[in-house]
Amino acid sequence: MKRSVLTGLLFFLLFTTSVAQEQLWKMKRYEAVVGIGPSFFFGDIGGYSKSLNILGLKDISFLQTRFDLNLNLKYRVTSNFNARLSLTYGLLHATDDRGSNESRGFETSMSIFEPSVVAEYYFIKNRNESSYLFTKGRGAGFSGLLQSLDFYAFTGFGGLFYFVNGNNKLESYGMDSGGITSVIPFGLGTTLIYSPDINFGVEISGRYSFSDNIDGYTSQYSSSNDVYYFLNFTFTYKLKTGPKGLPSFR
Repeated sequence: MKRSVLTGLLFFLLFTTSVAQEQLWKMKRYEAVVGIGPSFFFGDIGGYSKSLNILGLKDISFLQTRFDLNLNLKYRVTSNFNARLSLTYGLLHATDDRGSNESRGFETSMSIFEPSVVAEYYFIKNRNESSYLFTKGRGAGFSGLLQSLDFYAFTGFGGLFYFVNGNNKLESYGMDSGGITSVIPFGLGTTLIYSPDINFGVEISGRYSFSDNIDGYTSQYSSSNDVYYFLNFTFTYKLKTGPKGLPSFR
């Protein structure tokens, strides 16, 4: 009799502990994220022709690289699915100094502001988030590095406000000074759980735009719209979920 009672109690404790661990993520459903890193633009100014540029790798150069700053607020809908509001400010650049049109001499700098709504799906989740010891502040250590990593894919929809500053040759050609268009963000990311409140990560993302004029110029030979990419290093701070389901800053 005593053995059956002890066995039942043991199973009950294991079950309740497992359920509690599965629900721990609900204690911190909100995440504030800052990302910063280089930006890369691919438009009608600069770059090599497709016949000379397999996979577009020759178009990646220091001359074309600028930076972006990304601010996000995430909400965990489920343990594997996030919704996020993202605001990005960045600089883009394009020049004919390197590529198939060096004699043309166009150069342009663009400043952009991009609000977007994004859905994230975590196809690999870490194993330490639901650990009772980890929620008490004990890190996983180097040996548990792989168990502390998340991997996710994302996409969404956004708007792009862009402002163009071209050189004299581009202005004399008839440069557009800026505009508004829509973009589709997409990409992959990974995060490392550093502590119960802090994550570090890396995210590579692209933007397909519905405009072929972000650099202020559209070539008659262009067959696709402009695209740009970000490589962001991210810092995440997790916010506690308040009694009414809102983020708590206390």
